[in-house]
Amino acid sequence: MIDIRRDLHQHPELGLEEHRTSARIQSLLAEMGVEFRAGLGGTGVLGLIRGDGRGKVVALRADMDALPLEDQKEVEYKSKVPGKMHACGHDVHTTMLLGAARLLMERKDPLPGTVKLLFQPAEETVGGAKLLIEDGALENPPVDAIFGLHVDPALDVGRIGLHYGQRNASSDDLKIIVHGTSAHGAYPWEGVDAVVATAQVINAIQTIVSRQIDAREAVVITVGMINGGTQGNIVADRVELVGTVRCLTQETRRLVLGQILKRAEGAARGMGARAEVIIEPSYDPVVNDDHLLGIVRSNAQELLGEENVVVFPKPNMGVEDFGFYLAETRGAYYSLGVRNEERGIVNQVHHGLFDVDESAMAYGVALQILNALAVLTQC
Repeated sequence: MIDIRRDLHQHPELGLEEHRTSARIQSLLAEMGVEFRAGLGGTGVLGLIRGDGRGKVVALRADMDALPLEDQKEVEYKSKVPGKMHACGHDVHTTMLLGAARLLMERKDPLPGTVKLLFQPAEETVGGAKLLIEDGALENPPVDAIFGLHVDPALDVGRIGLHYGQRNASSDDLKIIVHGTSAHGAYPWEGVDAVVATAQVINAIQTIVSRQIDAREAVVITVGMINGGTQGNIVADRVELVGTVRCLTQETRRLVLGQILKRAEGAARGMGARAEVIIEPSYDPVVNDDHLLGIVRSNAQELLGEENVVVFPKPNMGVEDFGFYLAETRGAYYSLGVRNEERGIVNQVHHGLFDVDESAMAYGVALQILNALAVLTQC
């Protein structure tokens, strides 16, 4: 697995460009005798390990794509592709799923069910999980449960991190275009100032969180960019806002997005302007099935010891496209510790010095197999 991981690490590919990675996966699956289908979502691969023809169907997922980032590590397996790097551990995820496939294929007794291996493209960009779902990855046969994991450099190697219920937020891309009427800066009353109207829009949507949403629900509305106007002495006739909206539940998400539309249009209209609100859905929230996460917890405690299983007290407002799978079937998503301070492996994901303690891969493989077998034999 170390050799495979380091090969993938040296040849990172961005979302929907994972052609070499996909070919390597297909070659290794073929060597193992794993039935597979390629081309899902463009570059994705679906492996299928059939058991005795009875029982449930469990899916295990690994993402494959890298990031547009320069690898700053001085190691023998440093990225050979300028400006591209596996800075989020997807090379590790892919390698662990291949390791799980090999051990499952080497079982002497047939599986009491079926295991699907989802090698997924484009988690970092377009939400490749949607592409696999659209290409039938969860059907024929239909999946009863799905498990996924992510390396976590905040946890020491040999530890597992869990969070019940809402684990990751949803995300929606927000654009608001405020239309006014231009005028000379000396005679602003002859126009409608889109800049002033925009200020009112921003205040209006920011108070949604403090005054429209239950204080016990987590919501983040971020306006990250404002662009408008042409010159300092001209009243602007157009201002564009760009931002994101993050929520932990679909119910809250629907409420917040509806309020943004209502408040932006109302605030602009009150200033004599017009607001054009464009909302592009991005990622669904990751909401774990408590029973399946309990299986992960039990297996992790047996494998690593109860003291090495951490239950996170709060959800993560970051996003993860695993939520698209969970909108279709039950599942659990958890964290795998890869930190090793003695070796200087301490940097967070999406950092040019990110790396992992590769011994963590053995734990990840073991857990994925144990989780799958628990569903196939017990649920």
